[in-house]
Amino acid sequence: MKKIVIAIDGHSSSGKSTMAKDLAREIGYTYIDTGAMYRAVTLYCLRQGWFEGDTLREEALRAVIDDLEITFHFNPSTGRADTYLNGEDVEQEIRTMAVAEKVSLVAALGFVRKALVAKQQAMGKEKGVVMDGRDIGTVVFPDAELKLFVTASQEVRARRRMEELRAKGTPVSFEEVLENVRKRDYLDSTRTEGPLRQADDALVLDNSDMTLAEQKAWVLEQYHRVVDV
Repeated sequence: MKKIVIAIDGHSSSGKSTMAKDLAREIGYTYIDTGAMYRAVTLYCLRQGWFEGDTLREEALRAVIDDLEITFHFNPSTGRADTYLNGEDVEQEIRTMAVAEKVSLVAALGFVRKALVAKQQAMGKEKGVVMDGRDIGTVVFPDAELKLFVTASQEVRARRRMEELRAKGTPVSFEEVLENVRKRDYLDSTRTEGPLRQADDALVLDNSDMTLAEQKAWVLEQYHRVVDV
C-alpha cells in the first residue's frame, strides 16, 4: 500500500489533533503535531521573560530560533507522542492557558514560521505522516494526497477546551476559554504569514455534533478512498 502525506488543518480546539493522533496510530503513520511546535517556542519565550503584555522581544527569539530543538518521542503509557524542547518533556506545560494566550502571537511571526515549516517538511519528506496545524495543506504540504479541514462552533470548541483543562486540574471558566478561542480564531485567520485557510482541495468536516466514533469512521473512509486505488 502506498504511503501518503495527510494534512489536517482547522480551528483551535476543533479536535484535529485527537483525530490526527488516532488516525496515525490506526494506520501506522508518524504523527506530527505542528501546533505543539509553536507552543514549545512560545513556552521558551515565556521562560525567558520575553513577553511584555502582547509584545514579544522578537530579535531575541530570532537569534535562537534555528537552534531550538523540538522533537516528538513516543510515550508508552499514553500510546502517543510527547513534545520535547531541547531534550525536556514539555507536553503538559505547553497545554496551559498561559501558553495558549500567547501562541498565536508567536505563530504569526514570519521568521518563526519559516524555521518551523522547514523542520516540518523535513519530517514529512519520506511520507507516511499525519500532520496537523493551521497551514499544512496550504503552505507546508500543498501537494499532500489527502487534505482535511476540521471545524466546530466556537461554543463547542470552548466547552471541549474547558473540560480538557479542568480534567488536568486547571480551574478555568467557560467565558475565559471562549474569549481565548475567539481571539485565536481572529489572529490565526488574519495573520500575514501562513494564515488559517481551507485549502481549495480540502475535505471539510464540521464535528460539532459528531461522536469520536463517527469522526474516526469518516476519516478512515477518506484515507482508504485515496490509498485503495
